[in-house]
Amino acid sequence: MASAPPARAGYEHFPHGADVGVRGFGPTKAAAFEQAALALTAVITDPATVEPREPVAIRCSAPDDELLLVEWLNEVIYAMATLDMLFSRFRVTIQDGELVATAWGEPVDRARHRPAVEIKGATYTALAVRREPNGRWVAECVVDV
Repeated sequence: MASAPPARAGYEHFPHGADVGVRGFGPTKAAAFEQAALALTAVITDPATVEPREPVAIRCSAPDDELLLVEWLNEVIYAMATLDMLFSRFRVTIQDGELVATAWGEPVDRARHRPAVEIKGATYTALAVRREPNGRWVAECVVDV
């Protein structure tokens, strides 16, 4: 019996009223969280236009995966707002409810990046962290824009 191919990482957006849903998926829970953060960046501007020059350390914790996802995305939003940064790459590890990450990006260059929206914060709408039957992890949340 052949085994299923490994699940690839990626992200997508899904419509949700006036807000924007972000969904990350990958072969591990950490990869799904990485991709959800990349989807968050993509709401603002194309991550392909952002050079991963400067590392930013992010750490957060929560009692369950869904709250950890909200804490993680809120920390990414906070880093974007306070550092005036955009990100194009993330490395995440998750263990016992603690998330430790490095985000790589660069300061916003309004001429090059042309931010489409300014994100206000992650909401609890459509919040989910799940493992699908094919083994792929999914992390999703709706973002208030």
